[in-house]
Amino acid sequence: MKKITDKLPGILLAALIAVPAWLIGKAIPIIGSPVLGILFGMILAFWKRPEVLDDGIKYTSKKLLQYSIILLGFDMNLYNVFKVGKQTLILMMFTLTAAFLTAYVVGKLLKIDGNTATLIGVGSAICGGSAIAAAAPVIHADDEEVAHSISTIFLFNVIAAFLFPFLGHALGMSDQSFGLWAGTAVNDTSSVVAAGYSFSNAAGNLAVIVKLTRTLMIVPVTLVLALYTSKKSAGNKKGSYDLVKIFPWFVLGFLAASIINTFLVMPAGMSSFLAQAGKFVIVMAMASIGLNTNIVKLVKNGSRPIILGFLCWLMLSITSLGVQFAILKI
Repeated sequence: MKKITDKLPGILLAALIAVPAWLIGKAIPIIGSPVLGILFGMILAFWKRPEVLDDGIKYTSKKLLQYSIILLGFDMNLYNVFKVGKQTLILMMFTLTAAFLTAYVVGKLLKIDGNTATLIGVGSAICGGSAIAAAAPVIHADDEEVAHSISTIFLFNVIAAFLFPFLGHALGMSDQSFGLWAGTAVNDTSSVVAAGYSFSNAAGNLAVIVKLTRTLMIVPVTLVLALYTSKKSAGNKKGSYDLVKIFPWFVLGFLAASIINTFLVMPAGMSSFLAQAGKFVIVMAMASIGLNTNIVKLVKNGSRPIILGFLCWLMLSITSLGVQFAILKI
């Protein structure tokens, strides 16, 4: 009980910051609540806070963040994966590979730390902030690395929402082709929705389904990252690694929630409520990360992650188009 009461003040502070971020993000979805949460947290980080808040802030940015990913699973319907079929899965194999290779190679060339490069690659390849939230605890990323990644992904989310519909019309793309492109090459769900439905209703419907299918890639990618990180740590320590200890169990929770939402009958509105609760807790976690981030240092070191984010996004976009025309013949 004492451990809970020690954490409560920091958790409540994160929740208080999350409320306005959540409400403004709902009103302006193109920006998104997680970005506002981390921004508000960074602003408050300029003021020295009482130590009594530290335990709860750390708990929210680490443990509650993992629990929120589980709740996001209630937003997934696996029938949608079957609906979009083989085309989308082939497309995602190429786009994910392109994004990860770009993040690795360019990250090395720009001398960006490994965790930041990995998070930007994961955020670009899969689903923006949610993927970064899932991968961060697995690779032991610190708060500033998460902040770098989230802010970089946000920038290209906003650009994509406005640029993609214009490019789609300029290229004479069909609803199907644009829906696949937006669903695989735009990062965050809010930007996918904005870009897809700006093009057409049919393109928007397909883009959202493809995007949600892409979100499922959190599961295998996070498992691979966990194994890679643990083996690397074991190699550094010249010992063995404990699979049970490093295994990202919360990702299995995400998958279980997806299965429950797909195959079991739940009370009306329950799935939506749980998914929304998960999204709110992510905003709380981002606020906590912001509270532990030095915004001056972030700005000073900000150009290289932005270059990496741009190149990952560019390669993702070009690969998606190339596979559609060269392999899928759309």
